[in-house]
Amino acid sequence: MTPTNQNPHRKILSARRLTLLGSVAVVGAALVLGGVGAGQLSGPAFAATTQAQQGPTGFADLIAKVKPAVISVRVKVDRSVDSGDGDGPQMNDDEGMPPFMQGSPFEKFFQRRGFESLPRGMQRHEIITGVGSGFFISADGYAVTNNHVVDHAKSVQVTTDDGKTYSAKVIGTDAKTDLALIKVEGKSGFAYVNLETATPRVGDWVVAVGNPYGLGGTVTAGIISAEGRDIGNGPYDDYIQIDAPINKGNSGGPTFDTNGNVIGVNTAIYSPTGGSVGIGFDIPAPTVKMVVAQLKENGKVTRAWLGVQVQKVTPGIAESLGLKTAAGALVDEAKADTPAAKAGIEAGDIITAVNGKSVKDSRELAREISAMTPGSTAKLDIMRKGEAKTFDVTLATMPNQPEKQANAGEYDNSGTPAAPHLGISVAPASDVAGAGDKGVVITGVDPDGPAAERGLKSGDVILDVGGKSVGSVHELRSALSDAKAGGKKDVLMRIKTADNTHYVAVPIG
Repeated sequence: MTPTNQNPHRKILSARRLTLLGSVAVVGAALVLGGVGAGQLSGPAFAATTQAQQGPTGFADLIAKVKPAVISVRVKVDRSVDSGDGDGPQMNDDEGMPPFMQGSPFEKFFQRRGFESLPRGMQRHEIITGVGSGFFISADGYAVTNNHVVDHAKSVQVTTDDGKTYSAKVIGTDAKTDLALIKVEGKSGFAYVNLETATPRVGDWVVAVGNPYGLGGTVTAGIISAEGRDIGNGPYDDYIQIDAPINKGNSGGPTFDTNGNVIGVNTAIYSPTGGSVGIGFDIPAPTVKMVVAQLKENGKVTRAWLGVQVQKVTPGIAESLGLKTAAGALVDEAKADTPAAKAGIEAGDIITAVNGKSVKDSRELAREISAMTPGSTAKLDIMRKGEAKTFDVTLATMPNQPEKQANAGEYDNSGTPAAPHLGISVAPASDVAGAGDKGVVITGVDPDGPAAERGLKSGDVILDVGGKSVGSVHELRSALSDAKAGGKKDVLMRIKTADNTHYVAVPIG
């Protein structure tokens, strides 16, 4: 399942620098210290509330309990594995540069010209060192860290709080959640921590323990700022946001509650500078527990697959479909020969529940399905053109690589101005090479028109309008007229781009 990314914050994140916390920006562990109790704010309750607002008197006892389980993780990676396209592990490139060069104008001079650092800049095949954090989850040496910390590692070493160093091997990794399981071989008796089973609350205190900038054993404190954050990192984003300072080297570190249990794993920060500004993101403990269990057993994560491309139901889409609330996952496309297509799921269906559990949006649907076992049956509640239906779908195993739409090609600005008030010109797809035989191709877009404001561009293919398939200029005009005659302020268009198929609600006046 591939949720279509319609996150309006993603551009802001990328513009201001959203950084994975390997050596590029490293995270620490956070500790939840409880929140304010409910009830009348008087007498003992008032005193307890006042104390909670002032915060705990200290974290020393808690840190003494959990710190021995937190480790620093050091890896060596062959630089030739990562060609510099950003897909490889994020390592500490500064380790090979003399101290007088680091942060100097000379460093920036060589980096602008494509060199990672001065001494190593003349060769592309090199071994570099990266640092991160992690934590033991069992006495026999199993530990959790981030995938981007150990990805493509030639060797892995962990250093415990008492300064002892051990060799470790990678048991398995999961790029979709950025988690990895490693193990120290031939040793036992390690201090370890448990994953929390209770749900943390916004406002609970947190304490981070990790390895920022390679310093090791560093503790910071803060609170849980938000839950359920989508940072555009993958289809299963459901991060806990914390404000405990986390920096380079903290990636893979644990986030603890006041009982010393792990509520999350630090993985990314939101920062305009690369350093901590009080916005960090943790992978929640339930996700960690599920992924680690599969990595330990199989060395990889196997997820169930529905075979649909979905997107969030926005208020504009909800209005165009006559829905009272903007909730559920809108099916952009049920790919051929997939579980969804075989069960009868169609484009335009809105999935509202899985096995009786309400689905808030496309991300929640992706998480619910992926957590199920391939071969199991999912009962899907959907809305189809205002009518409630139920489908039983036998789930398959998620393919390793998601399918991509073929590139529709480039188009000139010729075509018929089928909908001037929308600011687009179109031509039948069958008349445009490479566009297929369904729908109408947008051949021109007025940059100041409503269509452009909703992200439509030349080369996009309009497949249907208001639930009606369109294959000609006449059919497009007719569908728009019908929608307007029905009192619609927005019309729902199904659009095929070079990358995917999705719905867009376009105002029609």
